[in-house]
Amino acid sequence: MKITQNIEDDTIEALVSGRLDTVTAPEAELILRGMADQCNQLILNLEDVSYISSAGLRVVLLLLKIMTAAGKKMSVKKPSEFCRQVFAATGMDGILTIVS
Repeated sequence: MKITQNIEDDTIEALVSGRLDTVTAPEAELILRGMADQCNQLILNLEDVSYISSAGLRVVLLLLKIMTAAGKKMSVKKPSEFCRQVFAATGMDGILTIVS
């Protein structure tokens, strides 16, 4: 897993690539929570995520909860086909703001 960021004004786009699973989720959570603290809008670009497990889903939901509680915005951009299928199967596609 690799996470890079693009910053523009008060928005951070986090570009996540690789697997978001039980092995990588703790590190991803730490990195992404740090980004969430530094912006008013967090965009998770999941275009290059090849696999997401329940641990990865927990990180995404935790970030959504943190951002919402702080009155900030979060969206998921260009989720990979695998991520789209998992979001649909779990009902998360109805909770998350997903943009193409």
